[in-house]
Formats: sequence, C-alpha cells, structure tokens
Amino acid sequence: MKTKFDNISRRRTLGMLGVGVVAAATALPARFAIGGKAKVRIGTLLPYSGTYTRLGQSITNAMELAFAQAGGKLGGRAIELIKIDSEAKPPKAADLTNKLIGREKVDFIVGPVHSGVAMGMAKIAREEGTMMIVPNAGANQVTGPFCAPNIFRTSFSTWQPGHPMGKVLLDEGKKNVVLCYWAYGAGKQSAQGFKDGFVPHGGNVIKEIGIPFPKVEFQSALTEIASINPDAVYVFFAGGGAVKFVKDWAAAGLKGKIELVGPGFLTEGVTKAQGAAAEGIRTTLHYADTLDYPANVTFRAAYRKAYGKGADVYGVQGFDAGQLIRAGLEAVGGDTGAKADMIKAMEGASIDSPRGKWTMSSAHNPVQNFYLREVKNGVNEVVKLAMENLSDPAKGCTM
Repeated sequence: MKTKFDNISRRRTLGMLGVGVVAAATALPARFAIGGKAKVRIGTLLPYSGTYTRLGQSITNAMELAFAQAGGKLGGRAIELIKIDSEAKPPKAADLTNKLIGREKVDFIVGPVHSGVAMGMAKIAREEGTMMIVPNAGANQVTGPFCAPNIFRTSFSTWQPGHPMGKVLLDEGKKNVVLCYWAYGAGKQSAQGFKDGFVPHGGNVIKEIGIPFPKVEFQSALTEIASINPDAVYVFFAGGGAVKFVKDWAAAGLKGKIELVGPGFLTEGVTKAQGAAAEGIRTTLHYADTLDYPANVTFRAAYRKAYGKGADVYGVQGFDAGQLIRAGLEAVGGDTGAKADMIKAMEGASIDSPRGKWTMSSAHNPVQNFYLREVKNGVNEVVKLAMENLSDPAKGCTM
C-alpha cells in the first residue's frame, strides 16, 4: 500500500544486530545513475529498539515529513533512507558509523540521540568528511573540541537549556541557589550552563550536590537542601530519574516551600508519570508543545495527520535536520560533490522551525530562543521568552 512517503526509499536494518540492510538496492557511488540522477543516500544511526526507541522514531518520522513536504526530492534527487539501530550503545558507534560510510556510501548521516554515541560518530565523520547532522545529542564537545566543517547540530548543546534559568531567577530576586544533578557529563555541563548565566550577574551557588549516575536515591540530598533552605534549587535529572526526584521532592514537603527549577528535561515527556508533584515546576527549553508560532501549529497538525499522534521536541529536531539537509542540497542542485558550497549554504541557512526561527553558529550549533515553561494541568505551558538567540560558547572549537 502506498503512503505519502513513497518517494523516499526506506531500508531498515536488523535492529538488535545493528547490521544487514534488508533491501538489496544497488549502491551508487557516483552522483548520476544510468538514465538519471542517483538517489541521495541518507543514513540514520538512531535508537529503534530499547529505552530510547520513541526518540529515534520521532526524529525519523519528522525528518521524513520534512522530505515529503519537499515533494520527496532534494535538489532534484529522490531520497533513500538507510536506517541502522544504534541501540544507544556507545561501544557500537564506531562500527555502525563505518558501515554507513564505507559499505552504504551515504551522503549524510543523521544521528544520534545519545551523547556517548555522538562522540564515536563525530570522530569518524571528521576523519572521513561525511556530512553529519546531530538531531538530539547535546554533548558540548560535538560543537566544541570535536567541531568540524561537515558536522552540524539541530538540537542544542547541554550548556544551553539551563543557561537562561539563571537570568529568570535573578530577575525575580532569587540569588541563593543549590545545584543538584547527576554527576556525569551531561549533568555537569548543564550545571555549568546555569552557573554561567547566574554567578557573573550576582547569583550565589551555596552548594552543589552531585548524585552518582544513574542512582535515584535522593533522600540525603533532599534532607540537606531542606536544612539549607535556599531561594531555589536547580536540578538536572531526566526520564525515570526526573520522575523519582520530583515525586520525592513533593513527598519531602519541599514543594511550595523552595522553588524547584531545571532545564526542560526535568518535565519533558514525564509529567503524566510525575502527576500532581510536577504542577508549578518551571523549566527552560528551546521548545514547548504549546508554543504559539505559525510554523509550530502547521507542523503539529501535519505530524498528527501523517502519524496519528502528537509531535514532541525530538520530532522538531528531526524535522529541522530534514530542513537543513534540504537547504544544503537545493543550494547545489543536488550535487553532493559540491561539498564546500553545500556547507556554506547550511551555515547560512535560516530555519523557520516549529520552535521559532534559528540560525547556525560558527561552530554549527543552533542560535535559538529559549522559553520559560510552567507545568499546568500536566502540560508544559509557555510563560514567556526567557532568552532570545542564545548561542553556545563552543569552547575548544578551532574550526
């Protein structure tokens, strides 16, 4: 049965093995096949099984939607997707990336979700010069020390989402804050982003409490926070850890006494599980489902029509990956060999995204708006624009 994506050839891999493309379409190393232009080959290295399946599928769905809205062709060339399940396992990243580049001869790689996987992918993409679009992984290093002309990101750096919260608190006269976070790469980078927006402008970090990742025993931390009684607590937890922390926070009697804030991941996609404990929690992120922006309204309606369910922030980032690839290929008439011109076009692109318009920094990370959100009736509602056109500092990037 035909679908609206028939112009996009899709070849799935044997998920748990991470190998073996199912269809046997002939790989075409040249731009032009007999009788016309070869298809643009786009490889995805995303989680299609396990804990992060929903994220991988959401990114893929929305990227395919962007391609469908372009008529199923980019720069006059049809599109072929070669999908590999990353399983969100960093040890497999190098081998799977090499398969996409060496065996599948892809023109673009889109992925991953997991920052550990991103590190392995970026190293190889830099060496090989293959175009790489990161639709979620936030590790600062991707557009920091690992930056390269051929590597772009359409999501955020981990530093970015927490940074505006410092200004939000200071504007409200809340100057004494405790930080509590998982003490691993993402947690430390998020905490630093917050501090960079808080301390230089008069904020005081009274205490930092690091919780070994992925432990979810928070009682001793909550007891210490209660004894300090700060103006607010900035935390970095996500997924099941965020659910547990928010529920424990309320159970400890801290809800309504000390303000709990964080980057959007604290409540993104988990408010139903958090229940009443999440009500009133404020976060900062580059997107909210309720964002009243024309491109968001159009995107969410199109996504629901195509897939029968609502879109999320991961879909937005995947949609924008599709838009960015389109901008590059249309600028060169589909000639993937004109890489320098394609990169220039992608660097200069202005993406009219569901999150609001954004541009690319010199390190190839989005320069974008961040919104203050508050959980109301289980929904992350937009309160206001927290910071406009925020760029990541891209420390260590020498591109």
